[in-house]
Amino acid sequence: MDGDVMVFAPAPQLTITIEDTAGRADLHLHPGGQGVWQARMVRALGGRPVLCAVLGGEPGVVLGTLLDVEGVPARTVHRPAGSGWYVHDRRGGSRRVILEDPGAPLARHDLDELYNLALAEGLRAGVALLSGPADPSVVSPEVYRRLTADLTANGCRVVADLSGAMLHAVLAGGVTFVKVSHEELLRDGLVTEDTPEEAVRALLRLRDDGAGAALVSRAERPALALLDGTVHRVEVPRLQTVEPRGSGDSMTAAVATVLSRGGDLEQAVLAGAAAGAVNVTRHGLGSARGDAVEELLTRVQLVPERAPTGDREGTTWGDGEPSPEGGAS
Repeated sequence: MDGDVMVFAPAPQLTITIEDTAGRADLHLHPGGQGVWQARMVRALGGRPVLCAVLGGEPGVVLGTLLDVEGVPARTVHRPAGSGWYVHDRRGGSRRVILEDPGAPLARHDLDELYNLALAEGLRAGVALLSGPADPSVVSPEVYRRLTADLTANGCRVVADLSGAMLHAVLAGGVTFVKVSHEELLRDGLVTEDTPEEAVRALLRLRDDGAGAALVSRAERPALALLDGTVHRVEVPRLQTVEPRGSGDSMTAAVATVLSRGGDLEQAVLAGAAAGAVNVTRHGLGSARGDAVEELLTRVQLVPERAPTGDREGTTWGDGEPSPEGGAS
């Protein structure tokens, strides 16, 4: 249905945050994890997310209640083992991790039930957004490969923001659009340097490995996107950063939302860049206002680039960084 997005969030976390309010410790409880933040952003942009997740134990009971309070529709599987959680102390202006637990690995029965929920909701929605757990031990990458392949084979477009083995899994399944950060590419050994040339080569590799389209985010520098065989530089106005975490989640949520409304990949990436940029101006992850995203969208540009070939002469990279030959672009 128009505007519907299935968000695969296998293992959400209960987030417990200690803040300083008027000199007193203030406790905040929220549903968290990549999929929850993405679903929150889909809602902010006027889309209709359906979160598919496994909840368990006392943390799972609280998570279910908080999802209801936030108005995030969820299809859930309940299990005895507790859901993941973390306690962060934000007093003093920085985030200090006190204690955290990603949750126990999902058992076979839990995975079977979750898989069927996600498959049904993904096929119904027509667009699926796959998020990862807090720790890769919670869910096998093979689940991501199978789900991507089954959804794609039946006409559902799959969007993902994953890394490591789960990134390779969705590529093998034939993902429609994948976003990955340059830091993750470096960590996983998919690039050797933090340069635009390496980012472009990573985009081409992602395409060759199964992605219909791909984007590499590069922190404060322009992201690079490969759409319909052309590399684009994504130009976004600079905004003051309050919380850099969650920008990529907002980006992929916006991409999925635009696709769910019949938009093309260029429109989706423009909206994703605007949503990611607005997210950094707020403390809450995936909480950007839709009207702010819409206004910033008019200021985002996709600038076509040329991917490196055997003859690199004239190749432009667009952000003032050295070209492969050592000259400025």
